[in-house]
Amino acid sequence: MQKIPLIAVVGPTASGKTKLGIELAKAFDGEVVSADSMQVYKGISIASAAPTKEETEGIPHHLVEFLELGSEFSVADYVNLAKDKIKDIYNRGKMPILVGGTGLYVNSLIDGIEFSSQDNNLEIRNRLEKEMELLGAEEMLRRLSEIDRITASKLHPNNRRRILRALEVYETTGITFSAQNELSRVGSEFDTLIFGVTYQDREKLYERINLRVDNMLSNGLLDEAKTTLDLPIGKGAMQAIGHKELHKFLRGEQTFDEAVETLKMQTRRYAKRQLTWFNRNQDIQWLYQDNEDVTAKAIQIAKGVIKNG
Repeated sequence: MQKIPLIAVVGPTASGKTKLGIELAKAFDGEVVSADSMQVYKGISIASAAPTKEETEGIPHHLVEFLELGSEFSVADYVNLAKDKIKDIYNRGKMPILVGGTGLYVNSLIDGIEFSSQDNNLEIRNRLEKEMELLGAEEMLRRLSEIDRITASKLHPNNRRRILRALEVYETTGITFSAQNELSRVGSEFDTLIFGVTYQDREKLYERINLRVDNMLSNGLLDEAKTTLDLPIGKGAMQAIGHKELHKFLRGEQTFDEAVETLKMQTRRYAKRQLTWFNRNQDIQWLYQDNEDVTAKAIQIAKGVIKNG
């Protein structure tokens, strides 16, 4: 089977993925498919850093802002939709460009992991959600680590949905989430060139993150956070960094400055987790914003690979 060529751009938040993806799309007559678990939602474009119409520079972007707030959206849902979009782009004679920082989405799509609906169990899920509210995320993650250490080691307590999903899969099938992923690898449909973009000096990345948060606040992040104040915790967009931190201020639990500092800290921690995830992938060609022209280098590398491919 002939594989579909795919260029991917990954990396931590605020590293410049969006810009590089657009430049690659312009250079290779491409269209962008997002790999961001929060950009799929409508109404949180500031918190999710979804590209504006001006920022896209006329390049079509897919799987961005199409879901209602509060909607559930699984990795399997993403993989199925992304595959269809990539095939459509390729069949129209365009180059698909995958851009995003949600490592689980990227890996599941590129590695060809096949998902089944047989491991869904609403009764078990509802019980686990109640236990999560009663016992807390730390305890549920500890419980997961006892049965599936590999999956638990990749998750943060804030990622309630993935913790619950992993527990649900195990209770429903008797097979751990990590083991199921290994069993379900069917082989990739894509011939992927994958770039990672970041900063060699980690402090420069953190400065970019702090500046981005300030810009988000200037652009109306607080007003946007008010719109999700009454959404149930753990539902869809409520997991977005940028809203739940400001909700503490809106509820009077923190001062505005405290909430902003928490937001910056949580975003920096998220970037660190993203880097840890992507650094495990030996196929990524890393580009560093602070010591090279990442656009020129990426285009040069891609021209060589696509020409020879």
